[in-house]
Amino acid sequence: MPPPRRTQRERREQAEAALLDAAGELIVEQGVRALTLANVGERAGYSRGIVTHYFGGKQALVERLARASQVGFVPGLADLPPGLDRLLRLIDGYLGELGRIGANNQAFLLLWTEAITQPDLAPIFRERDEAFRADLREDVEASIADGTIDPGAEPAGVAVAVVGQLRGIALQRLLDPGSVDPESLRRSVSEHWRRALGVPSSK
Repeated sequence: MPPPRRTQRERREQAEAALLDAAGELIVEQGVRALTLANVGERAGYSRGIVTHYFGGKQALVERLARASQVGFVPGLADLPPGLDRLLRLIDGYLGELGRIGANNQAFLLLWTEAITQPDLAPIFRERDEAFRADLREDVEASIADGTIDPGAEPAGVAVAVVGQLRGIALQRLLDPGSVDPESLRRSVSEHWRRALGVPSSK
């Protein structure tokens, strides 16, 4: 029997995924300034017109790529309640994922650095960073409430520091992969945050 025909929704989702993958690859290879709707469509095997149809323009394409790259980067967190376990799993999982980081995630980091000097990118990445920090603040607040960390911990400051540390390690890994071993960092970074937050050592 012939395979069942894909629905319109399935075809759209497949095309969007292929276009986002193509955009990520091109950003890693050539940088965001060289990215055009035409070369995204060509890389993905589609026309420029379909890129415009699905995303409207380059800005919307980049925004969708930023969101898609960040969501679910660390698997297994969605069902965890806010708290210390989620916080430490995020730190450990983020470092673990750096060992197998894909093109779209590399593109996110490159776009994040570009956002410092490009006004059209800055709002996208400010919003993404604020969402990241908000989750971390929620974890710290929940941990203070249930008594698992030092009540003197400052949620906003911890969130900024964790994001800064993880993104800094990721950028070093991107710049010089051989200089950063994510696996060897997983335990030491997690233990650093256990100590900083007043959590008994896991040893």
